[in-house]
Amino acid sequence: MKVTIDPSWKAHLQSEFDKPYFANLTQFVRDEYSRAVCFPPGKLIFNAFNLCPFDKVKVVIIGQDPYHELGQAHGLSFSVNDNVAFPPSLQNIFKEINDDLDVPIPTSGNLTRWAVQGVMLLNATLTVRQHEAGSHQRHGWEEFTDAVIKVLNAEKSHLVFLLWGGYARSKAYLIDRTKHCVLESVHPSPLSANRGGWFGNHHFSRCNAYLQDQGIAPIEW
Repeated sequence: MKVTIDPSWKAHLQSEFDKPYFANLTQFVRDEYSRAVCFPPGKLIFNAFNLCPFDKVKVVIIGQDPYHELGQAHGLSFSVNDNVAFPPSLQNIFKEINDDLDVPIPTSGNLTRWAVQGVMLLNATLTVRQHEAGSHQRHGWEEFTDAVIKVLNAEKSHLVFLLWGGYARSKAYLIDRTKHCVLESVHPSPLSANRGGWFGNHHFSRCNAYLQDQGIAPIEW
C-alpha cells in the first residue's frame, strides 16, 4: 500500500503498510473521516514522522490518543496548535521543564520545535473522533505504532524513551535497556501528577545528560 510519509520512515515501515491489518485500518480511517469529524486533519496524521525523520530521532515520547476537541490535535503527542489553550497535561510538562531546567514557560503549546530537533512525539493511536476519546483504539493503530517502537529499538542506539503513565510504561517491554535510556514516571495529567511522582522527576535534564554522555546534542526544551 502507498502511504504518504517521510521517505526515511517509508523505508523502515513499508512491510507494515503491506500487511492486511494496515489495509483494514486505512479503510476504517477513511470511513470515519467521511462520516464524522475526526482529528487530526488527514494531512497531519503522520505529522510526527514527517517532522522527525527516522535518522534524526533522539528522543521518543509516547502518548495514547490525539486530543479530541476542535483545533487542538496536529499529529504530535501532547502538542496543540498555536493560539490554543494548554491542556492540563501540557501545563504540567511545562511546569516541570521550568522547575528542572529553569526554562521559561512558552507562550505556545505547539511542540513542532521539539520534533524538528529529534523528539518523536508518537501517539499510540494516530486518529480520533471529535468529543470521543479512545474512539479509534483497537482498530490497528496500536499494532502499527508498536512496530514503530520495535524498529526504532532494533535499528537505532542511544535513544531516550520517555514513558509517562501506565499506558506508555506498558510499552517498556519493546525496548532494549542495554541500548537505550528508558525514563518512566506517572502521567503529567493533574489526576496523576498531583498524587506525586511527576514533579521533580527531572526527565528533561536526565534526558539531556544521557544524550550528552553519548556525544549527542541535547534538546532545547
